[in-house]
Amino acid sequence: MAKPSPFFITTPIFYVNDAPHIGHAYTEVAADVLARWHRQAGDDTWFLTGTDEHGQKILRTATANGVAPKEWADRLVESSWKPLLDLIDISNDDFIRTTDARHEAGVAKFLQKLYDEDHIYAGEFEALYCVGCEEFKPKSEIVDGTGEFEGQKVCAIHSKPLELLQEKNYFFKMSAFQDRLLALYEERPDFVQPASARNEVIAFVQQGLEDLSISRSSFDWGIPIPWDSSHVTYVWFDALLNYVTAIGYGEDDEQFQRRWPANHLVGKDILRFHAVIWPAMLMAAGLEVPDHVFAHGWLLVGGEKMSKSKLTGIAPNEITDTFGSDAFRYYFMRAISFGQDGSFSWEDLAARYQAELANGFGNLASRVLAMNAKYFEGVMPQAADETAADAAIRELAASVASRADERIGAFAVHEAIAAIWELVDALNGYITEQEPWALAKDPAQRDRLATVLATATEGLRALAQLLAPVVPVATAKLWTALGADEALGSLSAQPIREAGSWGRLPAGTPQQKLDVLFPRIETDGK
Repeated sequence: MAKPSPFFITTPIFYVNDAPHIGHAYTEVAADVLARWHRQAGDDTWFLTGTDEHGQKILRTATANGVAPKEWADRLVESSWKPLLDLIDISNDDFIRTTDARHEAGVAKFLQKLYDEDHIYAGEFEALYCVGCEEFKPKSEIVDGTGEFEGQKVCAIHSKPLELLQEKNYFFKMSAFQDRLLALYEERPDFVQPASARNEVIAFVQQGLEDLSISRSSFDWGIPIPWDSSHVTYVWFDALLNYVTAIGYGEDDEQFQRRWPANHLVGKDILRFHAVIWPAMLMAAGLEVPDHVFAHGWLLVGGEKMSKSKLTGIAPNEITDTFGSDAFRYYFMRAISFGQDGSFSWEDLAARYQAELANGFGNLASRVLAMNAKYFEGVMPQAADETAADAAIRELAASVASRADERIGAFAVHEAIAAIWELVDALNGYITEQEPWALAKDPAQRDRLATVLATATEGLRALAQLLAPVVPVATAKLWTALGADEALGSLSAQPIREAGSWGRLPAGTPQQKLDVLFPRIETDGK
């Protein structure tokens, strides 16, 4: 038997200085859909997420709330960040915190290795720093303030004044890796995706790289520099290492070799850290660079990136409490082109829920199973001779499964779902054209009726497999109602790349009543 292909997928680790909004959940769902798909394909899949708990921003927030930073982080991880994963059905294999002992030990080993191999030196530094970004800002992201901040330099991302910091720090010789990074982008054009992100990264590196300050001595909330405990590690240098410390770097070589390299999903605002600083760090340590760095766009509300400070952040439960987790997952993966900015709209969410989920997929499943119950005593019918119309559904299912898998491999989640939805629409059209309710009135058409409903039912079986990574709750209900769990085993164990193979659900399989997958919702006009 061939060894399963490895697939290691990560989200960024999120700051615990505030509660999560739908932008965070968007990244989690995208990574989860990819992870579930690859697991169902039989790939050796590992899905990592977690929280970033060091740095000046966390320290200041905790102090403002009158607690120690570790206590503040513990509180938010348990009350907000881990519950988010349950709320939207995230299937992560691991959850790392930068305050974990395994992480702190791995960071110390990594730093010591770079120091011993002369990639780090001591020096003085003065630059404008954004606490929100936890970054000394490049000139391209420093702009003149307006309004109350007129006359000050502000961060182009946060629109808040920058702080002029002067410190004696340790520096990573990042400038030494400029040519190697440019060669990487040239030799592996899919390393940074989408193409617009790759072009941005190349342009940034071509302008010239400076060495990176990797320590701070003005506060103590962080991982100590192993050879100088008066300094703590720069929060981004610390945070990026979670991707390797979580899988055993410096502790479990077998696990590390099995999992690494990773595929990183990140928001476009943190692309440079992942596509420039991170691979340079790995090169210095003699480790492989990631497989891919994919930068998705921002979720926009009222034309602006969501922001707690601007009161445009939307909590995920504001959506799931009304529409459910499946609708949340489906909407953000279907309505927004993955890799581009997308605007959130309550009206669009409600419209897609009704037209695509309730009427399109849910009603299709309900109608077919109800007709099986009415005309064939609630079992899978035995198909007879196939017509061209039946063959078209069978061939489309195979085509859809193949195209969706190819699109998932290219991180084009929205295109994969669009391909699968071709089968939803085709089956609805097939039922309308074949009119099984009319065939049922003529005993001479009994075989034809059985073939039509068997074709539609087998189509539902394929859809349950293909849509399981996107809407896991609804597809699990459908799988059980089809009787497939008894006939074929659990849905999660079904090979998704074989979803388009026809005739897998045996004739005579007993079926059950299907609960409404997507109930009618009365919205309050949001």
